[in-house]
Amino acid sequence: MKFITKKRIVLFLLFIFPLMCFLILSTGKNNFTKLPVVTENIIDVSEIDATKRVQLKDNVSIVCFLGNEVNTNRSGLFNLNEKVYKKFTDYKKFQIIAIYPNGQEAEAKKLKEEIGAFTDMQKWVFMASSKEEIEDFYSSFSFDEPLTNLASSKAFLIDKKVNLRGRLKDVENETEKLFGYNMNSVSELNAKLKDDVKVLYYEYYAAFKDKNINKADRKEVGL
Repeated sequence: MKFITKKRIVLFLLFIFPLMCFLILSTGKNNFTKLPVVTENIIDVSEIDATKRVQLKDNVSIVCFLGNEVNTNRSGLFNLNEKVYKKFTDYKKFQIIAIYPNGQEAEAKKLKEEIGAFTDMQKWVFMASSKEEIEDFYSSFSFDEPLTNLASSKAFLIDKKVNLRGRLKDVENETEKLFGYNMNSVSELNAKLKDDVKVLYYEYYAAFKDKNINKADRKEVGL
């Protein structure tokens, strides 16, 4: 057929086909991979915070456990601050919560001041609690790696509905879920935690966008 020429095929592949793909994708809903929930309905830190000023609900939170020897995770917290925290300081409802046992206030304050020498600490939260409450809170994660002296080298990502987020199949170990992110691994913070926080925020953005579109549709039809 004279109509189907080589030049027209090339033009179709270069311009028309990509445009069709874009239109299909842009009109679809939830065309991205949502970040999996690995544990639902964990305990909110408001239940173990004596001040009752800290909460997970309605926030995107990264939680870490400092333990009886606060400086054990000192380098990990500096990594977390540099590679993740500073990337999301402008994001709404974002916070990092560092939990330590009662009696470690002086050490925690010193560590907070050391980190604060390099960054705005507005969205860092250092919170004390009892040994029993920290263990109960951590056990609600359903993570089979126990705390060591109430400390963990992992950082945990928790969504606005107080669900623990992660990965159902970790790239390095395809048979296990990823519950937490190794703070001592700069590559893991960069390639996994930072990306997963972005995915979670995009999930909320997409839901908000869909909600607004639905409202506009209802208005058009008089609902």
